[in-house]
Amino acid sequence: MNRPTPKHTAPDLQLPLLDGNQWVLADQNPDNFTLVVFYRGLHCPLCKKYLQQLQELLREFEQRGVNVVAVSMDTEKRARLSRQKWELSNLTLGYGLSEKSARDWALYLSAGVKDGEPSKFSEPGLFLIDNNNQVYYSAINSNPWGRPYLPSFVKAVDYIVQSGYPARGEML
Repeated sequence: MNRPTPKHTAPDLQLPLLDGNQWVLADQNPDNFTLVVFYRGLHCPLCKKYLQQLQELLREFEQRGVNVVAVSMDTEKRARLSRQKWELSNLTLGYGLSEKSARDWALYLSAGVKDGEPSKFSEPGLFLIDNNNQVYYSAINSNPWGRPYLPSFVKAVDYIVQSGYPARGEML
């Protein structure tokens, strides 16, 4: 299975944003990293808590030269509802992730089984992409729990930048 691999170019990612702009990973120019957080969508209460915590830490990530985007397969309408109901006014939200793109990022896909779930959605993933558009870190989950703890991730970025710690896991 092909998957995003450290020290290799990240898969293509282009998405519409709720502000009407198009977000393109290859066009990002962070001082250090781009943090891409894939979330399940509006139906997920654990995603709500995770993205609210991400928004609370947004300034800390930005101070460390990390651009942040949260992405789902949700429609624009559902993404707008997430922004409104979850009070995510400062977080950049991309929507309309295609199944092909989700597969390119090696995300797990699930079929909706409960009311309010879309017929198909991606499970969570978190990727740190360096300023050369190469994967530095990846975490892919098959369920909504077990995601990286964001406050410790802020500290990890400090350590990575200060020590020059290399990406690991590059051997295929």
